[in-house]
Amino acid sequence: MPLDLQIIRASEFIRLGAQGHFDLAASKAALAEIAAACRKRGINQALLDLRGLRPGPKPVFSPADLIELVNTFREVGFTHEERLAILYHSDPHHRARLFAFLSIVRGWNVRAFGDFEQAILWLGEGTAPATAAPRSPGEKRIPVRDRKRESNRPARPRRTKTVKPRSPSPAD
Repeated sequence: MPLDLQIIRASEFIRLGAQGHFDLAASKAALAEIAAACRKRGINQALLDLRGLRPGPKPVFSPADLIELVNTFREVGFTHEERLAILYHSDPHHRARLFAFLSIVRGWNVRAFGDFEQAILWLGEGTAPATAAPRSPGEKRIPVRDRKRESNRPARPRRTKTVKPRSPSPAD
């Protein structure tokens, strides 16, 4: 099934001021512009790729900054049907996960991922199934399994049935 997806890299919306410090107003405006462009094109899934960022000893975003960025989605008309996956390389200050949490609390479909494939799978879950197109004679259906999820499941114990010996009946 096709997936219309907008990939937003950190360098496309994170803006720095003259001293090299994070500029919240400029970053918010850039994020709003990107989100509005997605809505205009009818793209309901976006991947915010933060893997290019290398966190320093101090977090770049304060919790208040994250709340303002989350509120940007409401301001540009982000709906509850749209999905945003945040992909990070490392999150030592838990800012990507905090952003996702704050978004979820406000009712948005936002999740943070450390794994690209998991993010794409989650984004794909939100797409409405397309009407079945006629298949060509050479087309094959290839099942895709999520081995990571399967390996995390605990093995279910096998059930065995114990059969009690029948006691002899008086008719025997």
